Amino acid sequence: QVQLVESGGGLAQAGGSLRLSCVASGRGFSISTMDWYRQGPGKQREWVAGITRGGNTNYADSVKGRFTISRDNKNTVYLQMNSLKPEDTAVYYCKASSTYNIDYWGKGTLVTVSS
Repeated sequence: QVQLVESGGGLAQAGGSLRLSCVASGRGFSISTMDWYRQGPGKQREWVAGITRGGNTNYADSVKGRFTISRDNKNTVYLQMNSLKPEDTAVYYCKASSTYNIDYWGKGTLVTVSS
């Protein structure tokens, strides 16, 4: 079983920054890609950014140039969020995809951006 724990959420002002972290733990697994998703109030969950085991990254257009995803080892991923906007307010979820194509999700961390 794999557990994902996100941290780093909180309250920020528009134009400010926050850094989210996600750590995957467990036994007998190997993670390929790690992604961040978010779900804003009254909205569907949407993909934000992803990073492969080899370090290749991709971003949603809405966050490109403002957010940076990184990975400091195989099982920890970060999301540096700069120039935050009120529309970035959401619960942010981490997803890890194993090499057996099984997806694991964290419980989320709330980010609130005030105008």
